[in-house]
Amino acid sequence: MKRKPGFLHIARNMIAVSLALFLSWTLSFYMTRALYSYFAWEPHELPAFLIDAMLGFIIFGIGIASISPLIRSREHVFFNEMIQALKSISRGDFRVTLGAEFGERIRRQRQNHPYAQLIDSINDMAANLNAMEELRQEFISNVSHEIGSPLTSISGFARALKNEHMPPEQRDRYLTIIETECVRLSRLSDNLMKLAVLDSSQHSAGVSSYRLDRQLVTLVLACEPQWESKNIEMNVELEEVEVTADEDLMIQVWVNLIHNAIKFTPQGGEIRIHLTKRSGEAVVQITDSGPGIGLQDRLRIFERFYKADTSRSRTEEGSGLGLSIVHKIVEMHAGSVSVTSEQGKGATFTVHLPLQPEPH
Repeated sequence: MKRKPGFLHIARNMIAVSLALFLSWTLSFYMTRALYSYFAWEPHELPAFLIDAMLGFIIFGIGIASISPLIRSREHVFFNEMIQALKSISRGDFRVTLGAEFGERIRRQRQNHPYAQLIDSINDMAANLNAMEELRQEFISNVSHEIGSPLTSISGFARALKNEHMPPEQRDRYLTIIETECVRLSRLSDNLMKLAVLDSSQHSAGVSSYRLDRQLVTLVLACEPQWESKNIEMNVELEEVEVTADEDLMIQVWVNLIHNAIKFTPQGGEIRIHLTKRSGEAVVQITDSGPGIGLQDRLRIFERFYKADTSRSRTEEGSGLGLSIVHKIVEMHAGSVSVTSEQGKGATFTVHLPLQPEPH
């Protein structure tokens, strides 16, 4: 089926050329007959045939030469527009749309025409670059905000500490705030570095086979001081599952999700961690009993620097990068991560991880 449009296009062109030659030779025939009659000359059949053929080709060539400037002018306009669009893209202006009308016209003339594909490719490239530029600007704005806020606090409290008559209790409180903000900056720097490494095409995962259930048990026990301090009930149900993945990167996934659950689970709440194996993949569910996540927040929660509404995100400080790191690592392993929640009824993060990496 894919060859049909090309065959029709060739057949149509052959018919058009044949018809043009037929008309040219017909016109040549009547012109030469008029000339023979005028000069009262009757040439032999062979010279007459050659004269008719030669004159016919001359008429055909004149016709093509007359039409070609019109065709070239349309192509010239198209290529000029394409060059201007590419120049705009090279200067950083990605809000360009190339030759939509021209593209539709040649697409109607011939399906999958190279010009139409070229137009679509340039327009898609410009749209993708524009989207990336918007994300880049938003990323810079978010980084500036996240860095500026703790720096403002540190600067303000450092100036206040210059007061020699400040009570020791107040001085200790200010120093604690400065220390907390420094830790926040350090955590932000570490997360940005992790994302930069994960985004790098040079990053290579150290894949190995290991028991996922044992990894989760180890990490839950490592977090015991955090969930015990909040008197959280930790329910863990794990099947024996072996996966082939980057063990160090997957530790980052589970640590971020478990810490996230502890952060938003209230005093005396409950966290459930469930691991099963189904259809060639490991399924991990981590459920907290926190305030839940609204629909609008669920749609954007894996975006970088995005923080959910104040009822969930402002109870604890965070950079909004933890879930982005989770999403990136799981995506690198050809898996998926999703969240289900209802306001006031907690949240469940579900990770689907292939047991074996996909062959390249």
